[in-house]
Amino acid sequence: MELTRLLHVVVVVSVVLLSAIGSCVARFVVEKNSLRVTSPEKIKGTYDSAIGNFGIPQYGGSMAGTVVYPKDNQKACKAFDEFGISFQSKPGSLPTFVLVDRGDCFFALKVWNVQKAGASAVLVADDMEEPLITMDTPEEDSSSARYIENITIPSALIQKTFGEALKKSISSGDMVNVNLDWREAVPHPDDRVEYELWSNSNDECGVKCDMLMEFLKDFKGAAQILEKGGYTQFTPHYITWYCPQAFTISKQCKSQCINHGRYCAPDPEQDFSSGYDGKDVVIENLRQLCVFRVANESNKAWLWWDYVTDFQIRCPMKEKKYNKECADEVIRSLGLDGKKIEKCMGDPNADADNPVLKEEQDAQVGKGSRGDVTILPTLVVNNRQYRGKLAKGAVLKAICSGFEETTEPAVCLSGDVETNECLDNNGGCWQDKAANLTACKDTFRGRVCECPLVDAVQFKGDGYTHCEASGPGRCTINNGGCWHKSQDGHSYSACLDIGDVKCQCPPGFKGDGVKSCEDVDECKEKKACQCPECSCKNTWGSYECTCSGDLLYMRDHDTCIAKTGTEVRSAWAAVWIILIGLAMAGGGAYLVYKYRLRSYMDSEIRAIMAQYMPLDSQNEVPNHVSEDCA
Repeated sequence: MELTRLLHVVVVVSVVLLSAIGSCVARFVVEKNSLRVTSPEKIKGTYDSAIGNFGIPQYGGSMAGTVVYPKDNQKACKAFDEFGISFQSKPGSLPTFVLVDRGDCFFALKVWNVQKAGASAVLVADDMEEPLITMDTPEEDSSSARYIENITIPSALIQKTFGEALKKSISSGDMVNVNLDWREAVPHPDDRVEYELWSNSNDECGVKCDMLMEFLKDFKGAAQILEKGGYTQFTPHYITWYCPQAFTISKQCKSQCINHGRYCAPDPEQDFSSGYDGKDVVIENLRQLCVFRVANESNKAWLWWDYVTDFQIRCPMKEKKYNKECADEVIRSLGLDGKKIEKCMGDPNADADNPVLKEEQDAQVGKGSRGDVTILPTLVVNNRQYRGKLAKGAVLKAICSGFEETTEPAVCLSGDVETNECLDNNGGCWQDKAANLTACKDTFRGRVCECPLVDAVQFKGDGYTHCEASGPGRCTINNGGCWHKSQDGHSYSACLDIGDVKCQCPPGFKGDGVKSCEDVDECKEKKACQCPECSCKNTWGSYECTCSGDLLYMRDHDTCIAKTGTEVRSAWAAVWIILIGLAMAGGGAYLVYKYRLRSYMDSEIRAIMAQYMPLDSQNEVPNHVSEDCA
């Protein structure tokens, strides 16, 4: 799969580079530990064994045990419980080392089956006469990933001749005792350890990439303690290959390389028509190298660990965030100088060497006791390649074994490593200093940026650039991040606890509700107190309206009324008096009218009657009737 192809390419690159610089042929160095047979006498002595590139070698220490060779399942390709075999040591006895034969299945599977049966270490006897090789993990697949991650015992490959000698002694009834020794596996010349990690920013290359990303997060805290204390000098490295001159204008080289084919990486998805290209990986690898260089210039080289772990969390390929924009956000959150990093990276389109990546290709070739880097990831401690599982405890043992005796830092003498990364720049996480809130949480493995839960109110966000209170009760926490202010004995807040709108200026104010709300002048803008008898005065967040005379202002109706109920009753009494007066006047007028009408009728009747029967006592009444009518 990809790893196999990459290893082949890396070897080719190494050969080409060596030819270019006039050095010897490229080589792969097999890292060894010492295996000493203490009994029986006939095979007593010291032998070489190659450290397996999985499990946990006991760097800096040694382990004694008794070797057994199973009668069944001698290649250990099946689980030993199928044969009723257990290698669990009895109390008080030496640990059991199991000897198995090479062949038929992966090295790692053999060790896993032996570990499940209770053994403390595994010796794999080669099946051919050849120099020792490194037992590596198989090509990435989900089935092997499940057991590789859980292998915790050490393993070693021994040569065929030595393996046959062990088998012969065991079959003859001898107790074979051996001592596996890793104390000289890492040089330890002085009080400072120099180590480097060859890795890759590609997070979609399978099981090994997943293991690398997990290691970076786990080991970050310990690495930063060692670096800040001056106990170690760490340097990150990245493997690149180049495109042959004849193919630099091909579609494949253009998509996988920068600087006209000089620096390339395999396509992450192995699909040239979709997803990310190899050149995207090369550019991010280059950016991470420059992050280290810029951080190192400011004497904060340990910030590289923060960048690479934050980048893999915030900018993964599967979420389509593996890009410059996301990287720049991480750089800003850590307070690094983005312009210096860009300058360090140079122009990826230039038809010229990139000084940073050129140094990486040169460093890839082995020097001295260190062989070429051909396996990803690779850890190198004091110029010696580490073998074994990339796990925090195992790697820390390897690094600590690189200190001269009595010069080890305290972290190497304790069983725990802890640092509160939130104390430095708040860990690059979001924080609200005014409310004393932070998204930084310190853990044993390092800090994480996670929005907090405060008084049953959950903050939501990415934890790096923003967090905001969410749900019921959010306004009780720093006013929900909205505007609020107190003045003249009054307090106002723009926070709304319900609905989709979170921040809205309260009545009497205008603004965005988040950063500002300004007082509205209701008098000037004629939004209130507009009745004829009203007099308006603006106040902060409100207004005052008074009425002329003894009237009272009604805010809801924007009008003036009498102040008390007595005045209202007096007004109604006056109205009734007027009405009664009018009624009485009308009645009097009606009576006068009736009286005058009756008097007129009486006089007319008397006049008529006097014409026909005059009364003696009555003077002649004037006749109102016309003479013409007599």
